[in-house]
Amino acid sequence: MEMNGEERIAAPRQLVWEALNDPDVLRECIPGCQTLEKTSDTEMSATVKIKIGPVAAKFTGDVTLENINAPESYTISGEGKGGIAGFAKGGADVNLVEEGAETVLTYAVNAQVGGKIAQLGSRLIDSTSKKLAGQFFNRFNELVSARAAGT
Repeated sequence: MEMNGEERIAAPRQLVWEALNDPDVLRECIPGCQTLEKTSDTEMSATVKIKIGPVAAKFTGDVTLENINAPESYTISGEGKGGIAGFAKGGADVNLVEEGAETVLTYAVNAQVGGKIAQLGSRLIDSTSKKLAGQFFNRFNELVSARAAGT
């Protein structure tokens, strides 16, 4: 599955960059995230509970930040295991471009799922993935824009 998108955030690029590297911000924005802990400067471990169609799963896994070019871009990659539900793995290239007082965040995601979840079909997985990504970026935009506005 591949997915691309863009989000315009009313905040300076440095503030957006800091939020993208803040486990507390990410935990609050990731749908179904139960835990997210920084284990090193470039690694985090997470537990996420999601439902895709009739399958509910709790994924545990690790996330790694690579190709870091602060405060412009990085690649985030990870793999989660959901027991009998299966697994999910993938990555995203994230870029930040300053445009005046705003920051344009673009992303390109590549992900794979296997096991019971993969049997649900690519349409359901793709639509759920797009919905979850939309929820993440909407919440991220709200949080970071509010920080930039000082509220």
